Amino acid sequence: MDNKIKIIEDYFNELLPDAKCELIYNKDYEFLIAVMLSAQCTDKKVNSVTPILFIKYPTIDSLKNANINDIENIIKPLGLFKNKAKNIIKIANLLADEFNNILPSNKEDLIKFPGVGNKTANVVRAEIFKIPEFPVDTHVKRVSLRLDLTKSEDVDTIEKDLKRIFKKENWIKLHHQFIHFGRYYCKAINPSCKNCKLTKICKYNAKP
Repeated sequence: MDNKIKIIEDYFNELLPDAKCELIYNKDYEFLIAVMLSAQCTDKKVNSVTPILFIKYPTIDSLKNANINDIENIIKPLGLFKNKAKNIIKIANLLADEFNNILPSNKEDLIKFPGVGNKTANVVRAEIFKIPEFPVDTHVKRVSLRLDLTKSEDVDTIEKDLKRIFKKENWIKLHHQFIHFGRYYCKAINPSCKNCKLTKICKYNAKP
């Protein structure tokens, strides 16, 4: 396994040395909202609406008192926009009322926010607070299964498996590398196997 891990890390560092989060944000709470909005949606789509949202509502207080219909219209290109619009206003209210407009780093506090589960909390902790986490999204899950780093389909179990396999100091970087590799190379349909250096350890490539 140690040799396999080295092969994966070396290839990711060669292919994706500067992989990072692609969501656009300027403030901590904007990132929390952006990640919440990205559920069942691409980062590209989220980035098309959040600048409009945060220019019109530049503070927590303005979001807290925003018109729900206006928020819905702004984020309508995203899936589940009605529920997400409610979440935005609830997040702003919770930030103001419970956290003095300061985004908490504690996971138990983060999951109090509507639309925020374990994965979103981990993403926020890793990106904003640089706390070692290994969030598992659809790309991380697919790559992990194909590279036989886990036997589970459950994202929480996959997270535990990855945290056990990889060194803690590499979790954040690898999380981004897994996402980019899954998003741009090891795609769900028609993955770019031809030039991939991981084909010998890949279960997908082993399929007849």
